[in-house]
Amino acid sequence: MTIPQTMTAIDPEQPGGPEVLLAITRPVPTPHDGEVLIRVHAAGVNRPDVLQRMGLYPMPPGTPTIMGLEVAGEVVVGSGRWRAGDRVCALVAGGGYAEYCVAPAGQCLPIPDGLDFVAAAGLPETYFTVWSNLFERGSAVAGETVLIHGGTSGIGTTAILLAKARGLKVIVTAGSADKCAAARGLCADHAIDYKAGDFVDKVAGITGGRGVDVVLDMVGADYIPRNMMCLGDDGRHVSIALQRGATAEVNFGLVMRRRLTLSGSMLRPRSVAFKTAIAEALEREVWPLFASGRLRAVSDKTFALADAADAHRRMEAGEHVGKIVLQVSEAA
Repeated sequence: MTIPQTMTAIDPEQPGGPEVLLAITRPVPTPHDGEVLIRVHAAGVNRPDVLQRMGLYPMPPGTPTIMGLEVAGEVVVGSGRWRAGDRVCALVAGGGYAEYCVAPAGQCLPIPDGLDFVAAAGLPETYFTVWSNLFERGSAVAGETVLIHGGTSGIGTTAILLAKARGLKVIVTAGSADKCAAARGLCADHAIDYKAGDFVDKVAGITGGRGVDVVLDMVGADYIPRNMMCLGDDGRHVSIALQRGATAEVNFGLVMRRRLTLSGSMLRPRSVAFKTAIAEALEREVWPLFASGRLRAVSDKTFALADAADAHRRMEAGEHVGKIVLQVSEAA
């Protein structure tokens, strides 16, 4: 394949609303040692993209200003195990909203059989996040109960499917009866409409007062002390986002009495070595579940790259169930 000198990309010149997401021309990036160049067919849209567009997400040094944290496409310049023509999806620190993207070879995964590029583009960010936080940091194991907030988000739908596939009982929260129904349709055991009642009371009723073993939280602020009330003895609370704020008042008497663990992480600033280790675990432990039919991609709506602004508007409206994806180019 002849690699062009330039490409179409979404690279806002200044922070702002969705209207700053214009398709412009940028040079095709050059991979360095240990990196591959991917011809992007589709790119996932994530909540951190919205924060970055608004100027509210600190970017690690050296991160491309072109937006996008996950892609699916064909390798055009290989490295390591990857050769030109391989179909891959990849987690990247930036650069995904473009026709070509550079990715560390270790952060690429083969596209599971039966999935097209659009479906595969929505896998890396959520699966890297859920695996590393729910199962590694949160130490969730079969037979335990997990509370997942934002049950119909990209993270939420991934967490439901992966938790159920690995034998956990799943309770989620969502913002409407329809979203709760969608979560149950993904096999969540219980779905709580947080606008219709106190999720703390609902969790207590569902668990018979015992509480859950793990909370996966992306809300922060006042949810944190309420989440702690949902945890049983030796429960683990893992924060992965702070949509309502970073400050909370915590009762450490409860932490001590119930032997709770409070933790959290941000994926984007972590090292290539750390992300490579997650990719290896996913390929070993999770990717076979797609082949067996126990996992599937949950896609919401697909937009053209030039319509990235509309994709962000849908993300901000909070109406999506599953992943929003940009169709960058058609497969040959």
